[in-house]
This record gives sequence, C-alpha cells and structure tokens, in this order.
Amino acid sequence: MANSLEVLDHVRLNFSPSGLFFLNIALAFIMFGVALDIKTEHFRDILKNPKSAIVGFISQTFLLPAFTFLLVLLLNPTPTVALGMILVAACPGGNISNFISSMAKGNIALSVSLTAISTMAAIFFTPFNFALWGNFYIDFYNAHGAANLVRPLEIDKIQMFQTVFILLGIPVIIGLFVAKKFPAITAKIKKPINRGSLLFFVLMVVAMLSANFSQFTSYVHLVFIIVLLHNLLALSTGYFFSKVTKLSQTDQRTVAIETGIQNSGLALALMFNPKIFPPEMELGGMAIIAAWWGIWHIISGLTIAFVWSRKPVLA
Repeated sequence: MANSLEVLDHVRLNFSPSGLFFLNIALAFIMFGVALDIKTEHFRDILKNPKSAIVGFISQTFLLPAFTFLLVLLLNPTPTVALGMILVAACPGGNISNFISSMAKGNIALSVSLTAISTMAAIFFTPFNFALWGNFYIDFYNAHGAANLVRPLEIDKIQMFQTVFILLGIPVIIGLFVAKKFPAITAKIKKPINRGSLLFFVLMVVAMLSANFSQFTSYVHLVFIIVLLHNLLALSTGYFFSKVTKLSQTDQRTVAIETGIQNSGLALALMFNPKIFPPEMELGGMAIIAAWWGIWHIISGLTIAFVWSRKPVLA
C-alpha cells in the first residue's frame, strides 16, 4: 500500500495564516458552544455511576490510539499518512457526536459528559498520545524499513499543549462560567451558537479546502479505504469494549459514537501551526487524512445513527 501513497508525502497544501486563524476561531467557538450544554448534574450522575464514563474515556483516550498504531503497522502506509492517522486518533471527540448520539437513541448526558471530559483531558493526552505512538511508529518504520527514512518526531510538546489549551481549554472554561452565571441567557443562545459555530466551522474547512481543491480531489481516493477502515476501527472499539464491559445498550451506542467521532478540525489546526510542525515539513498525507476523516465520520455517524434509530433499545 505504501508505494501507491508515496506521492502524498510530497504534496504541499496552501493553508494561509489568516485561514488558520479563522479555523482556530471557529474551533474555539464550537468548544464554547459545547460547554454551554454541560450541566453540573451530568458530572454528579457520573460520580454516582462512573462505569460508563470510565469505559468511554478508556476507549477513546487509550484503546483508539493503541489500535490505530496496530492498524498502521498492518496497512503499512507512508509516514505522513500514518502520522495523520495517529494524530486524528489522539484528538478528543467531536462535538457533532452529541447530535448523532441523540439521533441514535443513545445516552445524551453521557455523550455530552464524555465530549467534555475528553476535550479537557486532550490538553495533556493529545500531545502525549501523538508523541508516544508517533515515535513508536517511527522507531518501528526505521527498524524494519530503510535506515533513517523518517527522522525522529521533533515536535514541541509544550507548544502543542499550549495550543490545545488555547483552542479547547479556554473556550470550555469560559462556556462553563457563562452557563453557570447566566443560565437564562445560556438557554436562549446555546442552540443558535451550536448551530452557527458548526456551520462556521464547516464553511472554514470548505474555504480552506477550496484553495487546495485540485490536490484534495486528486489524492483523496488514495486514502478513502484507509479512513473508512480507521473510522470502522474506532466505532467498533467503542462498541465492543462497552459490550464486553457490560454497559447498557444505550451506553454502548454512545461510547461507540464518542470513540468514532473525532475532532479532526483540531488535527488540522495543530498540523498547520508552524510552531508545532515546521513549515518545511511536507504534511500533505496528514492533511488529506484529517480533512477526509472530518467529512467521512459525519457520513458514517449519521448512517449508524439512522440504523440505530430504527431499532429499539433493549434493557
């Protein structure tokens, strides 16, 4: 598979500083909207019965990156494609997972709580998982391929931590404060903000892709099966792990969706931050993986939600 993907390692995409700035604003705005939906009783319920939240957190934060690493070894793609898969797996859940869980007759309170917990934990775990599994991959690749084909992963972990905190942590903290101090205003603005921020984000991604439309359409077919398999792995990990741990069927659906819907927008924002990934790095494979994942996980999520919405939830 690697031979057909080698061209991706040398693709350069045009993401301007202004485009990246607005993408970051859109992402932060979405996280603010997510925080408006978080209620203290969600966390109280989790503290009383934490099993489902613990299973969901383990599935998304530990199992998905580890299984992604194994999938990378199995598929043997090129370095930038592999690192793109690992970076997406290291990101927290996407906000659209709450809507999809609702559609799929899942546990909405659990979905919102897992999104919040994984988002706040991502400040540490996104840099940690990417560095850990990325370096494992590079060590394996250089040991079993040609020597030193891929240089060590020299990513500024502190800068990555700061960026994730700015993009995720600060908007969530502000959103939690607004929701607690101004509940009446929050009730009026949260739906328009959630819908508007998601639309703004989609428009920003479309605008950024339009500047690279020919490259994207020329190469997306090369990663279509990879993203499909990776997303299927994520959904299956959440579903079967929650099934093995004997969660209710409602919670199984929720954990599957939370594990299968990743914040690929954060992956794009990180990879085009020149303080994290130097401009001289060729990130075409990473970017196309993240961009197509952002489209595909909505398609797969809505599809599975439609199927589950027609099936009764067993006690």
